[in-house]
Amino acid sequence: MENKLQEIITSNSNSKREDLIPILQRIQEEFNYLPQEAIYAVSKALEMPASKVYSIASFYNLFRFQAIGKYHIRVCNGTACHLSKSSDLLREIKKELKIEPGHATSNRLFSLETVPCMGACHLSPIVRINNTYHTQVESEEIKRVIAEIRKEEEL
Repeated sequence: MENKLQEIITSNSNSKREDLIPILQRIQEEFNYLPQEAIYAVSKALEMPASKVYSIASFYNLFRFQAIGKYHIRVCNGTACHLSKSSDLLREIKKELKIEPGHATSNRLFSLETVPCMGACHLSPIVRINNTYHTQVESEEIKRVIAEIRKEEEL
């Protein structure tokens, strides 16, 4: 990991403080999240406190500090989805996967996240698994989708 981090950091010939966000983006693209080691490596390379690097990265919701699963499940918790019982879907997913939002299964097959809005309120409730949207989804359907993914991964 250390070699890859150095390669990403030094790939930007300037390695100045204004390069912080692009460097963090490239690290996340490589590792799917920002490992703690990355925060320290960037801090050292850009000569800024690790707390400052973390503070800036945590300000933007596009950065993650925990690894996500191969199948990243996002449950919309916007007003329309909430009124359409997205909390029931979330409860069912948590029960199926035995994880809480912000975590991944031990085999890193699934991870779970709640999001404030997906911008398609008329199709609520919405669950997104990677780049596939499941609209007006019900508990039984989401259980079926999870079971299909598990079955496919076993092959």
